Amino acid sequence: MKMTIATAIALTLLWLPYAIAVEPRTQHTFALGEGESAPAATLKDVTWLAGTWHGTAFGSTFEEVWSPPSADSMVGTFKLIGEDGMVKFYELLILTVDSGRLTLKVKHFNADFSAWEEKAEYVSFKVVSVAENAIHFAGISFYQRDNDQMDGYIVMRTSEGVTEEKLSYRRVP
Repeated sequence: MKMTIATAIALTLLWLPYAIAVEPRTQHTFALGEGESAPAATLKDVTWLAGTWHGTAFGSTFEEVWSPPSADSMVGTFKLIGEDGMVKFYELLILTVDSGRLTLKVKHFNADFSAWEEKAEYVSFKVVSVAENAIHFAGISFYQRDNDQMDGYIVMRTSEGVTEEKLSYRRVP
């Protein structure tokens, strides 16, 4: 789905009070403006992520679990399950505060638990905006709709360009 100029303007105006330097990247994700730095944020800003979530994305179902904050971090796990009931891939997720800025670190694993990234490598997403019940990293955003539902959006690069993939979450008691 392409973003219209009106949508881009509306999104910019919506987020302007929260982070002047934030620019739309896709319809639901953002990036910092050139030369801008990440806003200060703490784990308290994302405690609402803690818990067990199930949902749909990439034409499959998933399970994601986040620990409450402790020892200056939150740990998450993600498992994508195909239509055949078999695991497609796993992720290990770490939320930390580095120099006063939230960072989401992700390491990916195949179904056989072999890593996508080299042993010491991982994918890092820097925070770009924090709002009530929303957190935006460069390339991934989470919007809590209520205590039991959340939408996530991740930027994907394909041969056709940059798109976003929606992740629909529901909290599991």
